[in-house]
Amino acid sequence: MFVIGTAGHVDHGKSTLVHALTGINPDRLREEQERQMTIDLGFAWLTLPSGREVSMVDVPGHEDFIKNMLAGVGGIDVALLVVAADEAVMPQTREHLAILDLLQVPRGVVALTKSDLIEDPEWLSLVQEEVREELRGTVLQDVAIIPVSALTHWGLEALLSELDRLLDTSEPRRDVGRPHMPIDRVFTISGFGTVVTGTLIDGRLRVGEEAEIQPEGLRARIRGLQTHKSKIEEATPGSRVAVNLSGVTTDALRRGQVLTRPGWLVPTTLFDARLRVLSRAPLGLKHNMVVDLFTGSACVEARARLLDREELTPGQESWVQFSLSEPVPIIRGDRFIIRLASPSTTLGGGQVVDPHPGRRHRRFKQDVLAGLQALSHGAPEEVLLQLLGQATVLEARELVRRSDLAPEAVMPALKELVESGRVVLLAEATPAPEALPTSAVGVLSREAWLDLTAQMSQELGAYHQRYRLRLGMPREELKNRARVEAQWFNQVLDRAVREGSLSVVATAVALAGHQVSLSPQQERAIREVLAAFRAAPYTPPSLAQVEEGLGAELLQYLLDEGRLVKVSDSVLFGAEAFAEMERRVVAHLREHQSITVAEVRDLFNTSRKYALGLLEDLDSRRMTKRVGDVRVLR
Repeated sequence: MFVIGTAGHVDHGKSTLVHALTGINPDRLREEQERQMTIDLGFAWLTLPSGREVSMVDVPGHEDFIKNMLAGVGGIDVALLVVAADEAVMPQTREHLAILDLLQVPRGVVALTKSDLIEDPEWLSLVQEEVREELRGTVLQDVAIIPVSALTHWGLEALLSELDRLLDTSEPRRDVGRPHMPIDRVFTISGFGTVVTGTLIDGRLRVGEEAEIQPEGLRARIRGLQTHKSKIEEATPGSRVAVNLSGVTTDALRRGQVLTRPGWLVPTTLFDARLRVLSRAPLGLKHNMVVDLFTGSACVEARARLLDREELTPGQESWVQFSLSEPVPIIRGDRFIIRLASPSTTLGGGQVVDPHPGRRHRRFKQDVLAGLQALSHGAPEEVLLQLLGQATVLEARELVRRSDLAPEAVMPALKELVESGRVVLLAEATPAPEALPTSAVGVLSREAWLDLTAQMSQELGAYHQRYRLRLGMPREELKNRARVEAQWFNQVLDRAVREGSLSVVATAVALAGHQVSLSPQQERAIREVLAAFRAAPYTPPSLAQVEEGLGAELLQYLLDEGRLVKVSDSVLFGAEAFAEMERRVVAHLREHQSITVAEVRDLFNTSRKYALGLLEDLDSRRMTKRVGDVRVLR
C-alpha cells in the first residue's frame, strides 16, 4: 500500500484535484466547505489504471495552517505538488517544496492545475519553465510536470499514468516487526467508540492485539481495523489505517501521539541529528536557539545545541543535539522539520541519528562528531559498535531497537562482531544468531569490557593492599563500586571468573591467585581461638573477646574463611558447632512443629543469649519464622 500526498499554495486547486481523481471530497469540515479552503488534513483513496489502490492525503496550503500540513506530509511515498497555471509559483509553493526536500520524499509529480484557463500556449510553457527552475537542486528536480484541469478532467489520465509509473519503481514499505503509526486524527463513532487514524510504518497491526500509545504509555486493545472504509484483520506497512480502540477514551488521545505495540518504542527528550538550514531561510540557526520541531504528526518546542559551531547559516548543515520540552517517541532515521514561531517560517530540517544519546554532549569534541558520522553513514557493524560505545551494557534486543536496522542486517552484523571479538556477550552460552535480535542477553564492546574489568581489578588490588588478611572484597561492596548497572553485575562477575581474571570465595571477590599469608604468630593465635571454640562449642567466647584476642582483621579472616560464623553482634559459633545446632533445631521442628528459646537453651545446655542468637539467625535466613513466642519452619 502506498500514500500520495498533495502540496502547494492555497487556492491552487489541491482539494478540487483530489476530488476529481477520487470522487471523494477531502474537505470534511463544514468550515472548509463554506470557506472553500482546506484547513486540516483531508483523506481519500483511488484505484490507479494498473488496479493498484492508493491512499491520498490532502494538506492545507494556507500559511496559517502549515502545522496541519506538516502533520500529514511525513508518511507519504509520492508527492503531488500542485501549481496553478494562472498564478505559477507562489510563497507556499516554495515552502512546501522545501519541506518535501527536507523530508527527502523519494518521488513526485507536478500537476499544473487550472490549465483550462490558459489560452496562450506560450504562457503555459513559461510557467513550466518557472516550476522547473524552482525544482532544480531539490529531491524533485527531475519529476514530470503535467498540465491538468480538474473541471474538464483534461490531463488526469496522463497524471494517473505517471503516478502508476512512479509506484512501479517504488520499493515496498519495509516490515521490521516494529509497527508504529503517528496519529493524525482522533474521533468517536457511535456504537464503536474511540478511533484513531494514521499511516502505518515498519510493521503490521492485527485485530485483537494489545496496543500502546506513546509518549504517555497508555494501553489499549485493537478492536477493529479499516482501510478505505473496508474492514481488515491485519494492517500492512504503508497503509492509511483507522484503528478502533477499546480501553482508552478520546480525551486521552491527540494528534502527535504514536500507536504501536507495547515494549519497544521509548520516548525521548534528547536526541542527536544531522540538520540542514534552508538556503532561502531568512536567518541562520544559532546555538541554543528555540524552535518548533515537527516529526511524524507531533509538534514540540525544542532547543538546538550546535555541536561544532556557534551558528548554522542558510545553506549549511551540521550536527545538532535537540533538547525537547516534552517527550516525543522517535526512532533512528526519522525525518523532522524545524520552524520559527515568529516570523512564522520553515528554517530547516534533517534526520534523527541517535534518539537516545543518554547525555548532553560536550561541544566541539572530535570523538562525538566522529561517532555521529559513523551512526549516520556507517555499515551495520559500525552503527552497532557506536551505539555500544555510549553505554556499558545493553540488552541485545535494546541494541537492535536503537539501531533501527532491519533484522536481516542485524543478525550477520552482530554475529560477525561477536565472532571477531569486537563485541562481548555476557551469557555463558552464546545464543543462536537468529535469536540475538530478540534476546535479553547483555552485550558490550570489547573496549568497554576491558575498561570495566580493569576498573574492577584496580579496585580489588587496592582492597587487597589495604586488607591483607581478607580473602576479598565483599560482593555487595564491589557491586556498588563497579561502573556497571546493578542488573548486569552478576553476569559481568561470572564472565570475569570464567575468563580467569577474578575469583569468588563465599561472599567475597578477589583477584585470581590472591592468597592470604599468615605469620607464625597469627597462625598460633588462630589455633588457640579455635581450640577455645571446640572446648565449649555451645557457649564459646563472645565476639568482643575474640576481637580483643585476635584483632579485627584476623577475626574477619576467620569469618571470610567460614571457620567462624557470626549470628549476632555479640555471638559467634565455630562452623562445625553451628552446623550441628542448625541440624538439631530443624530436626526438632520437624518432629514437634515448634520450638522456644528455652527449649533451644536446654537442647544445647547453653545460655539464653546463644539460643536467641541462633534462632534470630535462622529467622534472618528464612529457615524459621517467629509466631508469638515460638519458632516454626518456613
